[in-house]
Amino acid sequence: MSDAIAYRGPDSWATWCDAEAALGLAHRRLAIVDLTPSGAQPMISADGRWVISYNGEVYNRDAIARCAELSGFAFRGTSDTEVILESVARRGIERTLADLNGMFAIALWDRSTRTLHLIRDRLGIKPIYFSNDEGGVAFASELKALRAGGVRLETDPQSVASFLRFGYVPAPHSIYRGVSKVMPGEIVSIGADAKVVRRIYWSLRDVAVAGLADEFKGSDDDATAVLHDLLADAVAGQMMADVPLGAFLSGGIDSSTVVALMIAAGRGPVRTFSIGFSDAGFDESIYARAVAEHLKTDHHDLMVTGQDALDVVPLLADMYDEPFADSSQIPTYLISKLTRRHVTVALTGDGGDELFAGYNRYNLGQGLAGHLSRAPRVLRQVAATALGAMPDGVIEAGVSLLPVRLRPRQPVDKLKKLAAVLPLDDEAAYRVLVSQNRDPSELMFGMPEHDSATPGLPPSAQDRSVERLQLCDQLTFLPDDILHKVDRASMAVSLEVRPPLLDHRVAEFAWRLPRAMRLRGGDTKWLLRRVLDRYVPRALVERPKMGFAIPLADWLRGPLRPWAEDLLAPSRFGGGLVDPVPVQALWRSHLSGRRNWAYAMWPILMYEAWRRRWDGL
Repeated sequence: MSDAIAYRGPDSWATWCDAEAALGLAHRRLAIVDLTPSGAQPMISADGRWVISYNGEVYNRDAIARCAELSGFAFRGTSDTEVILESVARRGIERTLADLNGMFAIALWDRSTRTLHLIRDRLGIKPIYFSNDEGGVAFASELKALRAGGVRLETDPQSVASFLRFGYVPAPHSIYRGVSKVMPGEIVSIGADAKVVRRIYWSLRDVAVAGLADEFKGSDDDATAVLHDLLADAVAGQMMADVPLGAFLSGGIDSSTVVALMIAAGRGPVRTFSIGFSDAGFDESIYARAVAEHLKTDHHDLMVTGQDALDVVPLLADMYDEPFADSSQIPTYLISKLTRRHVTVALTGDGGDELFAGYNRYNLGQGLAGHLSRAPRVLRQVAATALGAMPDGVIEAGVSLLPVRLRPRQPVDKLKKLAAVLPLDDEAAYRVLVSQNRDPSELMFGMPEHDSATPGLPPSAQDRSVERLQLCDQLTFLPDDILHKVDRASMAVSLEVRPPLLDHRVAEFAWRLPRAMRLRGGDTKWLLRRVLDRYVPRALVERPKMGFAIPLADWLRGPLRPWAEDLLAPSRFGGGLVDPVPVQALWRSHLSGRRNWAYAMWPILMYEAWRRRWDGL
C-alpha cells in the first residue's frame, strides 16, 4: 500500500504494527519541516498510548507547543507531527483540532481504547479514503493504495452517473461501493467492534449561518485592513519550511495577492512559476510576467506547446485513480512539474474565487438571473423558452457587436445554460450551472445518480441567491474538484502545495462580509482587489476571467481525436454502464462544429480511460 503512493513521500518511509490489535500504519515522508529522523512517522506519543500517520502541514506548531499543558515538555524534534501527537495525548482530540491551523489528513490510533480516528482538515485540502468490510478496515490518501492492499473494489454505477454530471465523484461517495471519503471537518472513528462513528468538528454551513447573522459593520477601509492582516498572517505562516519554497503565479487577483504578501513577509527573495500556451487565447503568462516584474520576484515561466499538454493525457488515469474530468488538471500538472524542478513547496491562490465571489455565476446570481428568479415561475419559464430557442448564429452575431473585452467565451453555451437555470430555485440552478452533462441517466440506461443535495441556508427576508451559490461551491466544487485536482497533480511530482487563502480564519471572516464587499459595481472579489491594490496597480491584473484553461474543443476535433475515437469504439466502450448510442451522437455533434460539447465529452472520455486502466480492460 505504501509503495503504491511512494511519490507522495519519496524521502523516507516506515511502517508500525500493533500485532495484538492486528493493525498496521504506514507513512511516506515528504520532508518539509524538521528533516531529521525525529520527524519520521509513524510516530508514537511519549506516553505510548497514541500512534500517528499524518499527511499535511500545521502552521501554528509553535503556538500549540507553548500551551500550558505542553509547558516544559521535552520535544524530541521540531516537527508539527510531534506537537499534534503530544497535544492529543495531553489535551484530547477535540481541543487539539480546535487549535490546529493547517491542512491535514490524520490517522490516529488509540492503543488504549483500540480505536482508529481518521481526521480531515476543515476545508478538505488533504484527502482520506477508507473502507470497512468483511476483510477489515483500510484507509489511504489515494485509492490505488487500497487496491494494493487487497481491498475488494467494485465500481458503483451511481457514482459513475454523478461523475458524468459533475466531472468528479461527490463526497462522501467514491467511485467504488463501500469506499468512502472522510468529509472536510470530519472525524471518522472506528472501534474494535468495527462500528463506524462519523462526527463533524467544524461545519462550514454553521460558519456561513453564523457569519451572515453577525455581518461585519465596519467601513470599507476597516474591512480591507482586517482582511489584509488575516491574509498576511496566513501567508507568512505558510512560508514555514526547511526546504526551498515558491509560488504559482497566474497574474490574476488570487495568486498575485499571495505573492505580494509573501514579499511583504520579508523572508528573502520569492520564486514564482507560471506556464503559458502558444495559443494566445489561453495564455496568461504575459500577465504573470508583468506582475512578477512589478513585484521583483525570481520568476520562472515555461511556454507549453500543444504537444506538451497532449503528452499528459495518457498519464491522467494513473494520476487520478478515481475518474476526474476538470481539464485544467493538465496545466496544473505541468506547472507542478515545472515548479518541482526548483522548490519542494509552493503557495497558491486556490480558494479566492469561492470565498470572495470570483466566479461569473455569482454576478449572474445577483444580476439578470437574480432579478428574474424573483419573478413568477411562469414568466421565468417563458423567458427561458425564448432564450433556449434563440438560434446559435443569432447569439454569436449579437456577441460579436460587443467590445472585445466584454465578449464572453463560449457565448452560446453560456446563454443556453442561463435559459436552463431561469425557472429553477437557487440550489437546483446551481446543479445545472456546474453540470457537464445535465441528465447523465440518458447516457447510462436510466441509472440514477447519488443524492448530492447540499445543506442550504435557512430562509431569510434578504436575497441569499449569491450566498447559496457560494456555500454550494465551498461544500462541493472546492474540495471535490479544485483541491482534489491540485493534490493529485502536485503529489504526482512530490510537490507540497499550500493554499493560504483557505486558512479557516479567512473563511470565517469572508462569511461575515456584506455582499457589497464581495460583489460591487460588476467587480467580483471586490475586497480582495482592495487588498491587492496596496501592492500591484489595478491595470496589471484587470482583465476578463480566463480560468486555467486549455483549447479542449479544438484538441478533441484535432490532435486528440484518434485517442478519443479509440476510447469511444463501441466494441469496447462503457463496460456495460454507459450507453454508446447517445455518446456517439454527442461526439458527432461536437465534431461537426455545430456546438461545443467538449465539456460534456471530457467526463465520458476520462471515465473510459480510467475504466481501461483500473478495471482491467
